[in-house]
Amino acid sequence: MRYILTVVLLLLPFEALAQIAATEPLDPVNFPRLKNFGAYRSSSNARYVYSNDDSKHPIPGETLVLANLKGPGIVTHLWITIADNEYAWPRLLRLRVYYDGHKTPSIDAPLGDFFGVGHGYERNLNSLLVRNASFGRARNSYWPMPFRKSCKITVTNEGHRRVTSFYYHVDWQKHATLPEDIGYLHAYYRQGCPPPLGKNYTILDVRGTGHYVGTVLNILQTDIGWFGEGDDFFYVDGEKAPRIEGTGSEDYFNDAWALRVSDGAWTGIPVAEGEGLGARLTGYRWHVVDPVPFTKSLRLEIEHYGWTYNPDGTARSGFEERFDNFSSVAFWYQKGVNEGLAEPPYGDARLPLGNAEQIEVENSVKDVTAEKGTIEVQKEVFWSKDLLFLKAQGVGSKMNVPLDVPRDGRYEVITQIAQSPDYGDYVITLDGKLTNSTTLTWAATGVLPQDAEIVHNYQPEIYVAIDHRLGWFDLTKGRHTLTFTCVGKDPLATGFNVGMDGVILAEVKKVAPKPETPVVETAAAAVPVVGPLYRGKPLACYVTKLKSAPAGDRAELLRAIGAFGVDAATAAGQVTAALSASDPAVRGAAAWALSEMGPKAATAVPALRQALKDENVEVREFSTLALRALGKAAEAAIPDLCAALKDPVDSVRMTAALALGQMGDSAKEAVPALIEVLPTDEVVQVLRNTSTALGQIGPAAQGALPALQEVRKKIRVQYSADEAILKIEGRPVPVWH
Repeated sequence: MRYILTVVLLLLPFEALAQIAATEPLDPVNFPRLKNFGAYRSSSNARYVYSNDDSKHPIPGETLVLANLKGPGIVTHLWITIADNEYAWPRLLRLRVYYDGHKTPSIDAPLGDFFGVGHGYERNLNSLLVRNASFGRARNSYWPMPFRKSCKITVTNEGHRRVTSFYYHVDWQKHATLPEDIGYLHAYYRQGCPPPLGKNYTILDVRGTGHYVGTVLNILQTDIGWFGEGDDFFYVDGEKAPRIEGTGSEDYFNDAWALRVSDGAWTGIPVAEGEGLGARLTGYRWHVVDPVPFTKSLRLEIEHYGWTYNPDGTARSGFEERFDNFSSVAFWYQKGVNEGLAEPPYGDARLPLGNAEQIEVENSVKDVTAEKGTIEVQKEVFWSKDLLFLKAQGVGSKMNVPLDVPRDGRYEVITQIAQSPDYGDYVITLDGKLTNSTTLTWAATGVLPQDAEIVHNYQPEIYVAIDHRLGWFDLTKGRHTLTFTCVGKDPLATGFNVGMDGVILAEVKKVAPKPETPVVETAAAAVPVVGPLYRGKPLACYVTKLKSAPAGDRAELLRAIGAFGVDAATAAGQVTAALSASDPAVRGAAAWALSEMGPKAATAVPALRQALKDENVEVREFSTLALRALGKAAEAAIPDLCAALKDPVDSVRMTAALALGQMGDSAKEAVPALIEVLPTDEVVQVLRNTSTALGQIGPAAQGALPALQEVRKKIRVQYSADEAILKIEGRPVPVWH
């Protein structure tokens, strides 16, 4: 065992080694040995020396390139921290890693799931290969990621709101050569909502040569009771019988007798919410000391079997097929790059229930009432997060929050509750009935029972905000009321207050499980393979399918075309035509695909100018991204981009400004419109981007200097304004090289 651990230690970076130094001493010979590689970092650090704005701010549809490295090399560490006010954003941000110039990503997973926590949650996790701290906000991955020619790491915002702040480090080593037998790290997300009828849930089904090294498995319960009687099975190299067979779901995670929150070097459970309707669970299992090698293929499955119940609540079976929602990330190393996996679901389709309405309760403050306390709105408590706040007088204080339901149906209700040193303990009711996330619908009514679900909100530092699931409820269309009643406080708390960031309504749609049908490729075989591939198919295959595809498939095909980047420019005409589609999802996907093509998509400018006026906000957002990518080739759109500076949506305004800036002094006619933004817009990132755009226009923006001098008085805009002033005045700008 000591020999195995020593080998593992040598494969891990120092940060991971430090975590186990107390139990397994560092190899006294190999660790001090002099190194023959160079250590480097790609980060979000601002190039302007005097700027402290080291974060990025991707709008919906925008892709950040975290690193674009030249090999041979090994990425040894990723660190990411994000401030975002969109529900389940860790599921909506998509991490992809591309090796050696391939169009197909070898790592393709929601950012949160890649870092070991599913369901769009932020949670602490402490293992050797992934460590999340600061309530889950500081994400660290120590998976070694070797590459020979190049490694590009990206994150795409597939949500509906701009990311307030995105910080990152990518630590990597530059090597002279890499061993011939070294594998490339792959990670792949998939889901079954629910898994197919009569068939196990497939975590991975892959062909190639490599070894399996890890699983993140997520469950959302659509029925009550224990889900986890399912066994895991590893099928290696096409063998009909599993080479490895498990004995139960908790056993796979090396636990026993159900699962509860825990963490450890190789396995742990960062999320465990019980066995009620909608309960979530996430487990991780790193196969580092027990990898599963394969030379031809590997299939990993797990049964979706557990306890089932009759309508009267009595147990029907202790081992019967259940139809909970499954999702997972599989981790493995393999020779070369895998091209054979299907496209993961996009954006909202990855949300726990596939939909969510995010209600900003502070916007209805006039309808909120209080007893034994006062109501106020606290702005920017944590970056872009505002709180509806009850300044409570003590036990018995109440806050009544209206909740408008759009139509009759069954809904999951989630409250986003902050924690703070001066917050108390609360019980939450819906329409006067106690909520309890472990029950079928509501808990008992009347006098508070001893087992009422109490939400404890004390925390030594303020944290905004925990997604607290209240349960699943059958609700009628119209207004309902959430009531927060103070029942006490932690002995260390200095007050009885409570604050909430929002309420999430997700409709629980009845989805009948279906047998899995095999995918049969038809048209693809007739298309000649020319040029690069995306998921094993050439560009011509996707373009051919686009011509006759049903409306529901066109957006996915357009995004696949966009994945070819500049190489997709030959299809710019077909993609541009899709900007006039009736479905806004198709129009948005077309604009996004054009944004990936860059200046070679210049023929799309007239259609993109029109798309800036689209009634759908995401079409407008993606169109500004496309025009920004076109640079000077989009000069004809300057008047339209100036008009977009007054768009009601801030993400459109901020990207329209950058699109103008990308044109340099060719956009000098836009200077008056940009100047007009500075004293009127209150959104920090719009002001920053407008300042940046004026600096990119350069000396031709001399008329903007007085407005920039004024806006620099805003602390969070100062750095951008100062850099712009230097550029306009033609003075050197000190930058990090």
